[in-house]
Amino acid sequence: MTARTSDIEKAAGVLRAGGLVALPTETVYGLGANAEDPAAVSRIFQVKGRPPSHPLIVHLGGAEQLGDWVQDVPATARLLAKHFWPGPLTLVLRRGSRVPLEATGGLETVAVRVPDHPVALALLSAFGGGVTAPSANRFGSISPTTADHVRAELGDAVDFVLDGGPCEVGVESTIVDATEEIPCILRPGGVTREDLEVVLGCPLAVPSTSRVRVPGQHPSHYAPRARVVLVEPEKVVAEAELAQELGHRVGVLLPPSFADVPVKAHAVVALPASMAAYARGLYGFLRDLDQQGCDLIVASVPAEEGLGLAIANRLRRAAGPRPTV
Repeated sequence: MTARTSDIEKAAGVLRAGGLVALPTETVYGLGANAEDPAAVSRIFQVKGRPPSHPLIVHLGGAEQLGDWVQDVPATARLLAKHFWPGPLTLVLRRGSRVPLEATGGLETVAVRVPDHPVALALLSAFGGGVTAPSANRFGSISPTTADHVRAELGDAVDFVLDGGPCEVGVESTIVDATEEIPCILRPGGVTREDLEVVLGCPLAVPSTSRVRVPGQHPSHYAPRARVVLVEPEKVVAEAELAQELGHRVGVLLPPSFADVPVKAHAVVALPASMAAYARGLYGFLRDLDQQGCDLIVASVPAEEGLGLAIANRLRRAAGPRPTV
């Protein structure tokens, strides 16, 4: 779907007036505000119920704008931007004066990216500035990949929803700390570790914790209402059927290798063999199982290579302890 020019102009006007706009990106729908307006940025945290110490990502219209928003751009960051922007890659760099501390959770670093979606890029061009845009959902819950997901969860709390159709990638951007000489991946996402390593010519670590706070690091994130239980692939069917016998309304994310195995459960999602298709559909699968009334979802994590690393990260966060904020 391509948004009408009138809708893009209206959305840009809402941003200029300090309002909130839900916008499509290739990853998930974002809840956008003028990145230079502290009051508008603070409203994002209020609407989402997001802790104010949890940084946001500033979305830019092109790589040529990077120097306007950060203090310096290391050669590594320029190389990654050249290869992966527009695209699902976020770079953490030193904060420039245009970025208020409200957008960075009080940190002197800022996360920036250029989205690869024609509607998002048209909005950024019409607006003429940076847009902070975390996922357009309540903090810790399933990220939205359609405009209808945003409307169902946030309703009138959003001033305007810009519909750009379903998201093509389906999981959030990869976040890379580019402030150090040797970068590391702070959040796996739509750009794979393998692709990054080819460009940089060195292996990249994916630490479980880091000194830099970034989106998606909360112990529980991307979570449906149903509790998520992770088991080995060969145990998915048995675990699901046992839970169903014990009185749960069980949803199953069934691995492709077990697609022909009958499962006694409340609802079953047969997962695609393609990791790209799995990533694109992951949040929709979880949302559908919630809507079908499941109280328990049984799943396994895929092999942690390619997009499987991002999917495994999301499933582990979805299965983690629920937020208390």
